[in-house]
Amino acid sequence: MFTPPPLPSKRPALPSLSRRRWLQCTALAGAAPVAWSAPAPAGRAVTIAQIADLSAAQQDVSRDFLTGSRAAWQELNAQGGLAGRPVQHLVLETDGSAAGLQAAWHKAQATADCVALSGCVGNAAAAGLATLQARSGTGTPLAQVAPWLHGTEAWPDDTVFDIFPGYQAQIAHALKTLASMGVQDMGVAYGSASIQQQSQAEIARAAQTLSVRMQPLPLARRDAARAAQRHALILFVGGTPELHDFTRQIQLPPGRQCYVVALADVNLQVLAQMKGMPHNTSVIATQAVPLITSPLPVVRAYRSALARLYDEPPTPLGLAGFIAARYTAEALARAEGPLTRASALAALRRRTDTHIGGFTVAFQGKRRANAYVTQTMLTPDGRIVG
Repeated sequence: MFTPPPLPSKRPALPSLSRRRWLQCTALAGAAPVAWSAPAPAGRAVTIAQIADLSAAQQDVSRDFLTGSRAAWQELNAQGGLAGRPVQHLVLETDGSAAGLQAAWHKAQATADCVALSGCVGNAAAAGLATLQARSGTGTPLAQVAPWLHGTEAWPDDTVFDIFPGYQAQIAHALKTLASMGVQDMGVAYGSASIQQQSQAEIARAAQTLSVRMQPLPLARRDAARAAQRHALILFVGGTPELHDFTRQIQLPPGRQCYVVALADVNLQVLAQMKGMPHNTSVIATQAVPLITSPLPVVRAYRSALARLYDEPPTPLGLAGFIAARYTAEALARAEGPLTRASALAALRRRTDTHIGGFTVAFQGKRRANAYVTQTMLTPDGRIVG
């Protein structure tokens, strides 16, 4: 019988999330990318572009990630900029379509002072950008730094520099914890057919490594919820709206409990505000960054910047966006000579180990040598613990 991990005694207060309630009811309209630029100090600016998928299923992830990145770039400009130049943070929003992504990529390519892409979000957008760039074959490519990318592909043109642990590392972390408690099998639910296609190979590898049996559940949400009743533990791969739709349909008899392990694309702060969660289901979400309650310097810096610049509560995804910008700035500061696309790419290809206030990015050849994964739980009574 599965016994859940003990919960800390501290009961953190859940912040007000009125903006997120609005996000649950709205979606991005139109297919054309929308450009947003942070004001920069006087002087010739260096442009860093960030492409973000603001489609309905992705926007709760992307908006928090963008807020964290914006805070980091504003902080950097207040401290003198990058290599003696102010940073123009160019945000290109897309609607999740292939045409919208391509238009945003062309906009970044055509921006003369743009030296790199940083913190592109979400997973499908970041992977799509890597493919677009690999196929273009013209001019000096834009380095894609610290994208919100969950796969383990080795891009042949060496222009993608990911720093966050992917699905395989996240799943391995979650399953190690559960396997140590005697869990031998679990159901797997996917948010959509495209997510299943993107991630099932990663999940199979993680399951094989950890010797845990995984039974795929039907893709139809209602059928998956019925099948879930046979499992005390379910791995869910998808976003917050799909997870909410899935969990609210799980109906267990009195006395039964269900534990859903979600990955880093789930925003527990948003999920906690959505109605209809069953009383006997807990969600354990992996995070690709330190806990937002951690005393690490980078977490304190993020919370401090957010409090000064935005009326927003701290979130793991916001912290990820903050770290993505900070890593980009530190990597580009090591460029030799004038900061250009070519010198930026050369500096990143050296893959120097970097320490960002307790968040370490280390490499072994072209691969990351470390993966920082943590976990947070949303309890049936609505508490976020961890």
